[in-house]
Amino acid sequence: MNRRMMKSKIHRARVTDAHLDYVGSISLDPELMGLADILVGEQVHVVDIDNGARFETYAIEGRPGDVCLNGAAARLVHPGDKVIIITYGEYNEHEVQSYEPRVVHVDEANIPVSEDVARKLAGGPMAVEQARPVRGSSVQ
Repeated sequence: MNRRMMKSKIHRARVTDAHLDYVGSISLDPELMGLADILVGEQVHVVDIDNGARFETYAIEGRPGDVCLNGAAARLVHPGDKVIIITYGEYNEHEVQSYEPRVVHVDEANIPVSEDVARKLAGGPMAVEQARPVRGSSVQ
């Protein structure tokens, strides 16, 4: 039996733009794509934390800092919204035993940060005091 599991996610990214007059997709920062193991053309699930919208599209490479929704999905988000971008993979029973998803946390400018910094930025009950940003060390 295979199980569909979260392969990776970019957590609490800030939408930088929305272009309605475009064929479709989500333009992502190439560094974030690499850290989250997202390929050009790969299907992604986008969850808007601010308005609850959930939809699927595919990833294309954007510019540094980009999290831009294109085409019809541009109607579901607004610049400044926080989103979670999720990918999934199929794993067999043997693979699922050692499987670990990649989680990329980002700050307000979509720069990768450690999980501790992300918790502090979110201001939730799990916030950590005196955490410091660490570029490129957010994959867990």
